[in-house]
Amino acid sequence: MNPELDIYGVFVPTVALLALVAYVVSALLRRLLDRIGFYTLVWHRPLFDMALLVCILAGLVEAADKVIL
Repeated sequence: MNPELDIYGVFVPTVALLALVAYVVSALLRRLLDRIGFYTLVWHRPLFDMALLVCILAGLVEAADKVIL
């Protein structure tokens, strides 16, 4: 994985862009889980949401690593 991306002369860390994508995916997934009533099964919602974000980010980092190689 490239450590930085060049966006019009501004170097942006790749992980920062992946974190932004993970946040958007997580927000959509949280809204879906809330609509179907999944959170009634969850003990600590903020902890679950943070773990969900970390899992999505880890998956994106692994996927980006496989695609670039």
